Amino acid sequence: MRETMKSMSIKSIAALLLACGALSAQAAPEQVKMRWEVLRTELNPQGNRTHARLSVTALRGQSLPAQGWSLYFNCMEGVLTGPLPGHLVLEQVAGGSLFRVRPTAGFKGLPAGRTLNVDYDYPGLIIKMARAPLGPYLVFDAAPDVAYAVSDFQLQLPTRPEQLKRPAGRNTLVTPQDVYQHNARADVLPATALPPLFPTPLALKAGTGRVQLLRAPQVISGPGLQNETAFARSLFARYLPQGDTSRAAVPLRLRIGAVDGQVSPEAYELTIDANDGINIIGNTAAGVARGLQSLHDLLPLPSDAVQIELPELEITDAPRFAYRGFQLDVARNFQPKDVVFKTLDLMAAYKLNKLHFHITDDEGWRLEIAGLPELTTIGAVRGHSAKEGVRLPPTYGSGPRADDPHGSGFYTRADYIEILRYAAARHIDVIPEIEIPGHARAAVKAMEARYRRMQAAGEQGAAKYLLNDFDDRSVYKSPQEYTDHVINPGLESSYAFIEQVVSQVASLYREAGVPLKTMHMGGDELPHGAWEQSPVSRALMQKEKLTTTADLWDYFYNRVDGILRKHGLYSSGWEEMGARRSAQEGGQQQPNPRFTQRGFSLYVWNNTPGNEDFAYRLANAGYDIVLAPVTNMYLDMAANPNPEEPGVNWGAYVELDTVYDFKPFGASLTDTGRRHIRGIEATLFSETIRDASRLDYLMMPRLLAVAERAWAADPAWAQEPDATRAAALHRAAWSGFVNVLGQRVLPRLDLERGDVRYRIAPPGMVVEGGKVLVNHALPGLTLRYTTDGSTPTIRSKVFIGPITARGVIQAAAFDRTGRAGLVARIVNR
Repeated sequence: MRETMKSMSIKSIAALLLACGALSAQAAPEQVKMRWEVLRTELNPQGNRTHARLSVTALRGQSLPAQGWSLYFNCMEGVLTGPLPGHLVLEQVAGGSLFRVRPTAGFKGLPAGRTLNVDYDYPGLIIKMARAPLGPYLVFDAAPDVAYAVSDFQLQLPTRPEQLKRPAGRNTLVTPQDVYQHNARADVLPATALPPLFPTPLALKAGTGRVQLLRAPQVISGPGLQNETAFARSLFARYLPQGDTSRAAVPLRLRIGAVDGQVSPEAYELTIDANDGINIIGNTAAGVARGLQSLHDLLPLPSDAVQIELPELEITDAPRFAYRGFQLDVARNFQPKDVVFKTLDLMAAYKLNKLHFHITDDEGWRLEIAGLPELTTIGAVRGHSAKEGVRLPPTYGSGPRADDPHGSGFYTRADYIEILRYAAARHIDVIPEIEIPGHARAAVKAMEARYRRMQAAGEQGAAKYLLNDFDDRSVYKSPQEYTDHVINPGLESSYAFIEQVVSQVASLYREAGVPLKTMHMGGDELPHGAWEQSPVSRALMQKEKLTTTADLWDYFYNRVDGILRKHGLYSSGWEEMGARRSAQEGGQQQPNPRFTQRGFSLYVWNNTPGNEDFAYRLANAGYDIVLAPVTNMYLDMAANPNPEEPGVNWGAYVELDTVYDFKPFGASLTDTGRRHIRGIEATLFSETIRDASRLDYLMMPRLLAVAERAWAADPAWAQEPDATRAAALHRAAWSGFVNVLGQRVLPRLDLERGDVRYRIAPPGMVVEGGKVLVNHALPGLTLRYTTDGSTPTIRSKVFIGPITARGVIQAAAFDRTGRAGLVARIVNR
């Protein structure tokens, strides 16, 4: 060691001492900075490939030695591992998305101030930046538990032709001219021609007069409407905080009563009359609440006006679907309680009524469960560790720190009860999802750590909740690259675990005073090969005379359903829970006849080619169905293939009109099948969501199209058999939708909240006759432009007509808070 020290610089010695923990890690200087870029894409009939580069620069004298360090990072969907140029090797770490680069024999070290180019390859093409490396950190072998996060890390958007090669007709870039033509499918409407209400009501009869409110109305409510009364008062306090108290207040009556001709508990009648004031009657309190949201939508945008005018009208309204859902994933990347509250507020504002709460997955368990503390002390924590069983590895860019707010985190029992009560006050059901038997690595590893802790301490019952068979030699890999994430159905302890979780979740609802009718028990993406070489699973199959692992699947969910029924719950899960594949692996899925009469509610996500009608075949077979199709309702999908658009693209690209144009009822549905379609749900998995603004961006305004399609009656354009007539009806309806969003719904959100950073799409731009024309998907947002190639700001010129200037013209849309959207660029020569 002494001879080695002689050959090292003083700064290198300091770096080694820091790595060994001899100096405070908090005082450690930044070791390296990094930059990533796509070098080029390679189109090949045998398989496309992307060549990428990580540029690593040693800083402040912190030279990297020839050996004894590793650079870790996450990469979604994997990279090609193995030896790299320059005496380096790229390795996958313990499955999943964690990789590392380390030196091999022959590497000479990286002197301070020098840059090391790490060139490596991806299978396929890099279309979305979601596949870029994230969360890099450096670890020295001398102190394997000490990690140094790389904070100076730049991702370069692909812009050069060699970086953007795409197969003909696939993943092609969307140009400003494309956007302009797409936007031109809608007409710009004057404010007087906007639909009066969003979402579209069942029936609206307009009156002839107006009702003036010079002060807040007098709220008169019947029993059982405490929350609705409080909402009504707060609503008008915002608009008329003072008012003219010398004038008599217009009455606002809220009452639970029968709505003629409507059986939905959310049906309501809203009347506004100059002589009788404002009246809202709902079949239940939920109906009154939906009526109040409609009254809210009829109010003018917030202003300094001292009075409000409302139109006389009569509305009878009820939802098309009883289930109108949004799935929020807090397992992949955690979101704090306040973000959940904000999400519930948005759902209530647009009459969505089911929060599908994805609280467990491979990468995180986010709910405290009494009796199983490891689920949160280990399963809810991600960060670097050289030891197994301490925490989960970094994933989705969470980095090495165990206190990263999105990699780590969970809801306490008190938190969850607060969420339940907040949702119940808004008449939103929270449906918890416990992912089993796949997508369960957080639980599997937590219960394995529990077993080893108790076994080492000599405690009884160490294996009581164990989820994996240590002798399992099954070979499988999940789409997320895991090989050790599956709950084993051959272990009785697996069912003891599920029973404990279900009973504790049910107890939270009882304590909150909120009914629980179902739990979502996962079921998706169990990889082929799982369970096949597990001795305990094979022993169970022999005991129960089960022939295949498909039979074992049925046995497993039969027992899971029994556990739920014991607690008075029906079973919900992804489509695979009620599916069977044909004998040849990879064959078309078929409805599983075993569970058709068990009341299972299946959430069908896979409508990719070859599976377009699977939801309808399941419904025809007798399963209750929630439609959550990836090609229309997965809001984690990017809007288009352009690199600057966040999100993923494994299933589709989902623009606003992709959601709006979804037709829930397919031609293959029987009359019985139609009755089994419970509703629709938008899904937002959070692999790419590291902050609340990204959540907003991906969720809104596409969630508004979900709200329209779920609440409003089947639109006329969807029923019209004549293509020309259907196109005209669609244009009229689409024009009304985008105009009401751009002129009223989103401006109200800006002015009333100001904290929803929804996607503001780039404008469309074309050059016609030497002039630049600009339009936007949402008429009503302000368009600003520059003519010198600079980025538009709130002080830039407002677009009011054709731009005659020559040169580089850039334009962007702005919301009512002055926030700019993506910039479009065109050259007028």
